[in-house]
Amino acid sequence: MGAVCNDHFYRENVNFKNNFFESIGMTRPVLALSAARLADAMGNSILFILIPLYIAKIPHDYFHFAVPILVGILVSIFGFVNSFLQPLMGALSDHLGRRKLLIQLGLAVIGLSTIAFVFAGNYTALLLLRILQGVGIALTIPASLSLMTAITVKESRGGSMGIFTTFRMIGFAIGPLIGGFLQVHYGFNTAFYVGAGLIFLSMFLVQIWVEDIPIIYDGSKPRRFRIIDLSLLSPGIISAATATFTMASAFSMVTTLENEFNARLDITAIGFSIAFSMLMVGRLIFQIPLGRYSDKIGRKPLILIGLILMAITTALLGESATLTQMIILRLIQGVAAAAIAAPAFAVAADLAKSGGEGRQMSVITMGFGLGIAAGPLLAGLLAVIFFELPFIVIGAMSLAGALVVLRYLPETVKSEKTLFTPHN
Repeated sequence: MGAVCNDHFYRENVNFKNNFFESIGMTRPVLALSAARLADAMGNSILFILIPLYIAKIPHDYFHFAVPILVGILVSIFGFVNSFLQPLMGALSDHLGRRKLLIQLGLAVIGLSTIAFVFAGNYTALLLLRILQGVGIALTIPASLSLMTAITVKESRGGSMGIFTTFRMIGFAIGPLIGGFLQVHYGFNTAFYVGAGLIFLSMFLVQIWVEDIPIIYDGSKPRRFRIIDLSLLSPGIISAATATFTMASAFSMVTTLENEFNARLDITAIGFSIAFSMLMVGRLIFQIPLGRYSDKIGRKPLILIGLILMAITTALLGESATLTQMIILRLIQGVAAAAIAAPAFAVAADLAKSGGEGRQMSVITMGFGLGIAAGPLLAGLLAVIFFELPFIVIGAMSLAGALVVLRYLPETVKSEKTLFTPHN
């Protein structure tokens, strides 16, 4: 009798745990895809710390610019190739319906091109490899988010997207540390091999843990390969992409102004790096809770609050008088980014149409990628006029993004606590 009771208690306890984890979006498929994204992000971000050092070491045939300009070109070309190809790769994902295959193909391209850094003898070769890596990322991201849309449910999707993006952030946080340690102690080649190995590990995890889910198409319409389908570009999708664009522009802009911050605040590169990383700390702490909270009160309120908070902190960042002030503002920016990112991806997934997930999710990730590329570029151009100007302009862009969200983003979560009614 006691054994039966214990067995009943065990089964009830397991069911309770499963129901709890599922209720917050932490299902096995989500964890599997998130773990793969963690390994992938670590492998990619190892290059962040290595590229500037490697460029200074190799010949610059045909590119007679200062090293910082060469680094900027290499970073920007990767971002722009990745961003502009994502709609194409999203369309390919929708047309083929083989999302897992495209994820694996993209990871293979990234891994092999990372190994090829060992044999790159000049800057031209690096440029070609970064373009190739941009193609690989463009293959991977829309297919990954399309699959995330398929394996999650609306009631817990905010939590699932929070888990997915948090794992990615952890990977990007750890990768540069690994890259720096390996380069100092074992040299560039070892670091490149380890980076590639982590990406191939990600491929292995995807293969054994992630199951593809067939796309269900509307049989009344013929399947056509369309990169741009205007019927998929709803106001909700475009406004969510606007939110991710303004968010990414705001938190990435400071990378261009490191020297100016160091001089104004009388700090070293170490102080700047501490302040810079505070955004990541804020996101890591709040990303999952805020993503889960969006499942309860709605996506729209959190995105709006995040954009308004991002606007205020961005404008104030240009007025920072001490390192402490800069650290606090960057931390709050991280909280604001956490309030925007997971709910924005979740609402886009909520709005996605069957058979169009890849193209619709690629619009959101394209907005994010363009923001990462545009923020530093805009900051560099405007800071020439006066230092505070880029912070004012990009802060105003965040407020404009909030107005777009308020006007055009529908609420997809029904709750008594929802602060904003859906737009009709």
